[in-house]
Amino acid sequence: MFVLTTVSLAQDLPRGVVIDRLAVADDDSQSYALYLPSDYTPARAWSLLLAFHPAARGVAFVEAYRSAAERYGYIVAASNNSRNGSWEDITRAVRAVSRDVGRRFAVDAERVCLTGHSGGARVAMEVALGKNDIAGVIASSAGFPDAKPRKSVRFAVFATAGIDDFNYLEMRRLDDALTSPHHLVIFDGGHTLPPAEVTREAIEWLELQAMRSGRRATDPALVDALFTTRQQRIDGVPDPVARLRLVQAAMADFNGLRDVTAMQPVAARLANDPEVARALRREKADLDAEARILDDALVTESRLRDRASRADALDRMRQSFEGWSRIARAEAPSAARSQARRLLGAVAAGAAERVKDDDYRALVQQYRWR
Repeated sequence: MFVLTTVSLAQDLPRGVVIDRLAVADDDSQSYALYLPSDYTPARAWSLLLAFHPAARGVAFVEAYRSAAERYGYIVAASNNSRNGSWEDITRAVRAVSRDVGRRFAVDAERVCLTGHSGGARVAMEVALGKNDIAGVIASSAGFPDAKPRKSVRFAVFATAGIDDFNYLEMRRLDDALTSPHHLVIFDGGHTLPPAEVTREAIEWLELQAMRSGRRATDPALVDALFTTRQQRIDGVPDPVARLRLVQAAMADFNGLRDVTAMQPVAARLANDPEVARALRREKADLDAEARILDDALVTESRLRDRASRADALDRMRQSFEGWSRIARAEAPSAARSQARRLLGAVAAGAAERVKDDDYRALVQQYRWR
């Protein structure tokens, strides 16, 4: 599916600014938003980040990544046509933007990365899973096309999700299952593009993976700077479970680039702490319980199709929505509040396609968490 010719053509396009719409040269019905670093020149090959938004809002992705792209020398191109819907239309958009970028700009074929949000993340994953030499994927708020975790993939995966994101469970399971290079960042928020600090972290992580895999030359100064930043982040986290995850991630991410042996006893001490072990078990139990609650709600929802059980099912769903909504509206952050928001979002997602019932649709809209 992915097309890259790496033929650079002369450009009069502005550098260092967001271009909302650039028409594809051989198909003006297709376009993409674009960011070229301010020092872009066709004299050398550049890293590329191709992006896919579930509602074809390419400029949202370019704005989200422009700062990191400028700092680390990435061209960012985001389709204005790829959106949730027909896979035929999505394929056409992917081919159009990748072909046009490959013809217009000097792209390093070893440094092509993909990103997407929600349904767009599934597009990015689908393309990367094909016979394409994709270096990495930044998967925002969704994972693999079938939503099922994999044990290993050929490309590096940087995953993100908001703590209130209805796909939070999926992203946690993706992180737990993958053994090939991957990293998960959970941020405060819902089903949204990651904030600026996370998009920068994502690009920096891809730079580390490129050095580890030999796709770019090792830059000791950059490695040291990123390691210092990571160590400061670890030092600033009081929660021992979160601290353990950060230490383990740092050991994996910097392995082969610098000496991480000093982190080994820290990781071992945290991993062997009985309180940490209990907290991890509680966390797993809570996630498993949330999955069961969601499954039970969807089973109840399915009974709406049966005339004999519809009234009871509708009443049960109303009770669930009311209970979740009370917790979700709490002012103080809590694990229960985040879970309630995720459940409301998860049931609402796709409800209109699953159930053709006007009363239920109205109920979903009444309690939908945005």
